[in-house]
Amino acid sequence: MSDLPSLSANPDHPDRQYVLGQELRVSILTSAEETDGRHDVVDSFMPAGAATPLHAHTRYEERLWVSSGSLTVWAGDRKVTLRSGDFYTIPLRVPHAIAAGPDGARALNISSPAGFAELIARAGTPLRLATATTALDVELFNALAEEMGDILLGPPGATPADLRSEPPTRT
Repeated sequence: MSDLPSLSANPDHPDRQYVLGQELRVSILTSAEETDGRHDVVDSFMPAGAATPLHAHTRYEERLWVSSGSLTVWAGDRKVTLRSGDFYTIPLRVPHAIAAGPDGARALNISSPAGFAELIARAGTPLRLATATTALDVELFNALAEEMGDILLGPPGATPADLRSEPPTRT
């Protein structure tokens, strides 16, 4: 894991750094407990070519601010490429997928109300325990994501254009 860049850390909670397999490294800067559930903020890094599954959030909006590298976001009928300094909001229930560019991407992820940081803390591997072979527990991640109101719509590489019907409206 040493080839990934260092992420910001909250000095009050230095242990809140996680990996999701080799696809994502995350540092939780602010959690729901610290904001009465209003939002959470994580500093994240995706290596070159890493991609999320196609999914939608039914309980929180996702906001991305790219600090380095680039991310391509497919959200609904839009496709945007975000570079350093760019910001984008993914509204509730909008099917979306995110992929890191050729140099990877570092971004702040802000969810409101809070939700994403909890998913990371429950499904991720603490950074101090991670190795170069640490894999994502896909079954655990999927179960927790569903429990938290996320809807998985397709594998990494799928985009909203691949959907044949209206997005789900689970509440």
